[in-house]
Amino acid sequence: MLKGISNIFKIPDLKKKILFTALILIIYRLGSFIPIPGINSTAIQQFMGAATKDGGNLFGMLDLFVGGNLGRASVFALGIMPYITTSIVIQLLGGVIPFFERLKKEGAEGQKKIAQYTRYGTVVVAAFNAIGITMFLKSIDGAVTTPNPLLFIFTSVITMVTGVIFIMWLGEQITENGIGNGISLIIFAGIIARYPGGFWQMYEMLQAGAISIFTIIAVLIVMVLVTASVVLITQGVRKIPVQYAKRIIGRKVYGGQSTHIPLKVNTAGVIPIIFAGAILMFPRTIATFFPDSEFMNGMVRLLSPGAFLYTTLYVGLIIFFAYFYTAMVLNPIEMAENMKKYGGFIPGRKPGKKTSDYINSILARITLPGAAFFAFIAVLPQFMQKWTGIPFIFGGTGTIIVVGVALDTLQQIESHLVMRHYEGFMKKGKLRGRRR
Repeated sequence: MLKGISNIFKIPDLKKKILFTALILIIYRLGSFIPIPGINSTAIQQFMGAATKDGGNLFGMLDLFVGGNLGRASVFALGIMPYITTSIVIQLLGGVIPFFERLKKEGAEGQKKIAQYTRYGTVVVAAFNAIGITMFLKSIDGAVTTPNPLLFIFTSVITMVTGVIFIMWLGEQITENGIGNGISLIIFAGIIARYPGGFWQMYEMLQAGAISIFTIIAVLIVMVLVTASVVLITQGVRKIPVQYAKRIIGRKVYGGQSTHIPLKVNTAGVIPIIFAGAILMFPRTIATFFPDSEFMNGMVRLLSPGAFLYTTLYVGLIIFFAYFYTAMVLNPIEMAENMKKYGGFIPGRKPGKKTSDYINSILARITLPGAAFFAFIAVLPQFMQKWTGIPFIFGGTGTIIVVGVALDTLQQIESHLVMRHYEGFMKKGKLRGRRR
């Protein structure tokens, strides 16, 4: 492991990419502490309170992905979420609108056009989000120090939209010149930034006698087990064997090899959790604007994290969206047609409809346990906070994102090491730690 890490800095190109990525992430974190003009950050942080915890309400869930920037009302208050939202919407439209479906099939040029449309959509979504956040900030007593309301709305919207565009540019710079997926790493950095504060709060509770050392040890053990299990499920795939028939063209023989189709246990990843959380948190967030309504207060109690109805609906929606998103991004009919086109077939299955039905049945079986496991991880912080009294910032949506991004980045670093004949650090290989 240590030898593999030392090998990273023996490759000038890889070293440069990692240092560039670190520099961009530092710039992002520095910008997270620059407040919006005319804002009293202390008043906002006091108001957010429980909302800044994982899953408190829609603003609290958004604050998780933006690394606490919303709670600080910084220029990066919206984070990269407008870009993520637009990307997901365009990806879903690719399965129902022929125009986007054609762009997906046009290769590199089509991807460039999709990226351009995603940028335009991001600005529009960011503008709407910025207006909503601005009106939310205005509703907090003592949060706005600018005497002119219209001036505050204008400057806040422009500042937050510009912040989103700048973060989007930073992410693209990491993707092009650094290591890993830039957008994912920015979300990763925002979530990781919350962990030190959570551990420090845990230490303060121990010093005050609110919790015991045994409780902290138990929590740390759970954290290790959660991380290991998320890694296992994230990496889990169901391999469907595929055989390609031999074709003789002139004097050359093509095909004849065996391969497989890797179907991930959870194709949708964290997206179902985001969708389910947003749907359930939206009514509760709206209810906060009507504190005197008995009906709204009752709805808040029913849809509060930890309540039976909330947990049941949350788990059900996660499983539903897991199937929905998997059906949108994986088309068994198209996969079967492509195999048939290139002379491939699944042993024991006829090409065409029989093959697509078989792939579809496999997807249906492996999606359920993957979705159920991620639903369990998503609700785990609620039970941990209830049982231990600790503000359990680990687990849930953040852990799934952190593990996924970390694995992807480590695999890219590993590929650079192996390509240059260095021994990697994720697993032992036959190549020694020297250049050939």
